[in-house]
Amino acid sequence: MPPNRPPLLDLRNIQVYRGTRLVLADLDLSIESGEHVAILGPNGCGKSTLIKTITRECYPVTRPDSSMKILGKETWNVFDLRPLLGIVSNDLMEWCTGNALGRDVVLSGFFSSNDVYPNHRVIAEHLAKANAALAQLDISHLADRPVQEMSSGEARRILIARALVHKPKALLFDEPSNSLDLSAKKMLRGTMSRLAQSGLGIVLVTHDLSDVIPEIERVLLMASGRKSSTTCHSGAIPAIPDQARPNASKGQMANAVGARHRRRDWPRCR
Repeated sequence: MPPNRPPLLDLRNIQVYRGTRLVLADLDLSIESGEHVAILGPNGCGKSTLIKTITRECYPVTRPDSSMKILGKETWNVFDLRPLLGIVSNDLMEWCTGNALGRDVVLSGFFSSNDVYPNHRVIAEHLAKANAALAQLDISHLADRPVQEMSSGEARRILIARALVHKPKALLFDEPSNSLDLSAKKMLRGTMSRLAQSGLGIVLVTHDLSDVIPEIERVLLMASGRKSSTTCHSGAIPAIPDQARPNASKGQMANAVGARHRRRDWPRCR
């Protein structure tokens, strides 16, 4: 990691409850700035709670031996954090589906809303950045189309453009291919690959192994607290160990890949 560049995420021994249920238990996780990481696990294992913890929708229990830093800081104003971490999730997709035009949904990223409303002041800089994000994803033709008239794949790319308007440090994808057909999934993965190749950090949270693009450098498994050291090469997907299968305890991480090896140097998965 370059000097004076703090990790994107540094979670130490965190616990997160949803109501009275412990979802993330004694979780350790470190992701470097600019790193491309996939977090795999079955539905219900706590992946979405992890995303909500990163975006400060959920908070860990305060304990002396626990800490959570994002880009080197433990305390954030959530409005300062949002431009640094672009989010693409199904929750956000449902919130942004409606009569709003594609460009307005992209512009809404400047206001943490799902559309442009009368109290929002859109300036020329906002328009320029929104149009640039649409062009970057080759979806300028969707700018004046209502989101509700788009296909699921088109709407998902509008949401990615919304996340890109701030030029964030990283994009967090939460189950990005849900509800997409095969053609849209292929297009989405191509988009994620191009973004990763551009130098943008990618954190991909999914239960679908086929979501893992070749640019992913490290794979983490939601497991029962035991670490796995499976390594992979050139896009090969690690076998899921027994402790990461659906009956595993929720919220634990298994580190599946050595942190900073170049992919061409890795042995093949066995």
